[in-house]
Amino acid sequence: MEQALSVGIDIGTTTTQLVLTRLLMEDTSGYFSVPKVSIIGKEIVYKGGIHFTPLLDDQLIDLQAVRSLVSEEFRRAGYAPGDTSLGAVIITGEAARKENAAAVLEALSGFAGDFVVSAAGPDLESVIAGKGSGAQQYSADHHCTAVNLDIGGGTTNIAVFSQGEVQSLGCYDIGGRLVRLRPDMTIEAVSPSAALIASARGLALGPGQRAGRGELDALALAMARLLEEALGLGEPSPLLEQVRTPGSSVLCPPGDIEAIFFSGGVAESVYRPAEDPFRYGDIGCLLGEAVGKSRLTTAFRPVPAGETIRATVVGAGSYTTTLSGSTIDCDDRLLPLKNVPVLKLTAAAEDACFEGRPEPLAEALRHFRAQTASDLAAVALRGRRNPSYPQLKDAARAIAQGAAPDHGPLLLLVEEDMAKALGQLLRPLLPAGQGLLVLDCLRASEHDFLDIGRPVAGGLAVPGVVKTLVFGRKVHHGI
Repeated sequence: MEQALSVGIDIGTTTTQLVLTRLLMEDTSGYFSVPKVSIIGKEIVYKGGIHFTPLLDDQLIDLQAVRSLVSEEFRRAGYAPGDTSLGAVIITGEAARKENAAAVLEALSGFAGDFVVSAAGPDLESVIAGKGSGAQQYSADHHCTAVNLDIGGGTTNIAVFSQGEVQSLGCYDIGGRLVRLRPDMTIEAVSPSAALIASARGLALGPGQRAGRGELDALALAMARLLEEALGLGEPSPLLEQVRTPGSSVLCPPGDIEAIFFSGGVAESVYRPAEDPFRYGDIGCLLGEAVGKSRLTTAFRPVPAGETIRATVVGAGSYTTTLSGSTIDCDDRLLPLKNVPVLKLTAAAEDACFEGRPEPLAEALRHFRAQTASDLAAVALRGRRNPSYPQLKDAARAIAQGAAPDHGPLLLLVEEDMAKALGQLLRPLLPAGQGLLVLDCLRASEHDFLDIGRPVAGGLAVPGVVKTLVFGRKVHHGI
């Protein structure tokens, strides 16, 4: 059995948090089986405080203040940043659209050892929060369809799980911090999406105006109604699409949702109305109350979340890492790798490889290099369930020839369990000294990015994270 310390750092619209988790890994195969390394246990060893995200202004995160905050949390936990080897630093909601979001993540990635992914993107956030809240595990344990709504300061991330598998994802610019209030109830700021919703409902809300409780309640109710529409409770209005978060998938809710979970900073108010609804200087408590009274809690069966405000950061530290298969071909000198862009081969290009034709792969790589300007690419393919030896030889020859002009390390991701055999056939065909990584059981899509850590469990597997990066208004689709 092997242990690894994983860190989760979540820089959100409203709050910044850190969690440390101990992961237990073990070869779970039998004596006469191919080795299979699995994460068999997770133990949260430290939950940090819930801090307001430091901002310099509406467009910039206070990088130095965030670094100091994270450093202090490590000190309180009794660990050094170098003690961690896995995990994720994520930036979520409105914070992901700040001008220096990418710089903040890059600066924080150094806090956590060799392998910590810096990730952002609404689809990934939805999955992480749904796992951190317990919705994904509940769906698997009860063989049902469950949905998690992670309602934060700037966005609501929605993940639908069926039998434990992701079925649909979506994210909307609906959150409790989209209207900020001063102590005298004067409006300090209104986000574009909140202004859009207010205008559609005939509400006059703008900076400098005094806000009435009735108008703010009406805005919160309108937001809750949009979330009802998102989950199929009513015909979707054009406004719903207008407030869909850039980069988010289009949510396609199934008709068999049984259980609903609520996480995020607003979740506490869904079940327990706050004594002082304006204690945080925003409309978060009002939004929570509106959601609690909506059809979301009557059409579906509410289940208490295992984590509410910490769901995303717990998910980041405990559930982002996936282990590769154990039959891999791995050049350890290349690891760790971060932010490797993924080229997903089309079915036609993959078929050509298994037929021994390298031209479609070579053309795809040429186009991909021109678009990404990256020195390294991860070529993702499905592979074959039980390929014949001649098929593997043809594929190896085509891949070696198709990737030949690059002369850099060759990185392949194969969904099926055939990486070791393919790698053994590839090595003699590559130039001397060219690095090679062939990994299986990792699924990726076009425009994803990949992080790969150093081998674990005696070199039997490597930890990997497939992610989608979204900063500002630059959008990459897919997860």
